[in-house]
Amino acid sequence: MQLKNKKIVIIGGTSGIGLSAAFAFIKQGAKVVCVGLNNENIKIAAEQLGDYACILPLDATAEETATTAIDTCLRQFGDFNGLYHVAGGSGRRFGDGPLHELTVEAWEQTLHLNLTSLMLSNRAAVKKFLETGKGGSILNMGSVLSMHPSPKYFATHAYAAAKSAIIGFSKSIAAYYAEKNIRVNVIAPALTATPMSQRAMNDEAILSYVKHKQPLDGGRPGRPQDLDSLAVYFMSDGSAFTTGQVVKVDGGWSVL
Repeated sequence: MQLKNKKIVIIGGTSGIGLSAAFAFIKQGAKVVCVGLNNENIKIAAEQLGDYACILPLDATAEETATTAIDTCLRQFGDFNGLYHVAGGSGRRFGDGPLHELTVEAWEQTLHLNLTSLMLSNRAAVKKFLETGKGGSILNMGSVLSMHPSPKYFATHAYAAAKSAIIGFSKSIAAYYAEKNIRVNVIAPALTATPMSQRAMNDEAILSYVKHKQPLDGGRPGRPQDLDSLAVYFMSDGSAFTTGQVVKVDGGWSVL
């Protein structure tokens, strides 16, 4: 088992990509602390993950959330080896969109949801890794849209900015903390079937576009499980010599 005896915190681990990763991590021998906010998702995650997980009903954007989750991981499971930050989401509900329509409020809220929450979790993880002196792994959630825009169907410019910043931020801290054996990497998916992507998943025009843009495996949206093996690798000792990397799991999006 690749993650035997690993103890991992997943910010945004009660649905979608994060919940799928939790199952994969447990299957590979880990125990996990999953942070989420939706009550129904929390209930389902707790029932499905059982004693191998601790579920915390916390807001990823709150400053003390990641610290609380990491301390819980240490208290419940005796160690803390990795952080997977999945939490974030579309800023459309705030008014994110094309730049000429973008308000300052929409900009700030979208960055707070996607970038500030990630900074807070990464900061908490780095502090704990430095405190223990053992190093560890941080895996952050990016997006293919940060590097390969789709102006017709996915013109959310604050979201693209936040996900682009995640790459720069991750590479910068990966370089700074490498000598402390703290690894920081990024997964950048294309359209993936999650609760966040329901607008696109229910739009036939977008699905037709995606069939061409993500042609692998018959042309389809990604599934949360498509990211699991890579997440397991980054949380495992197998990635002990890998840091500052951005890996696209995009069905071919970035090469078409």
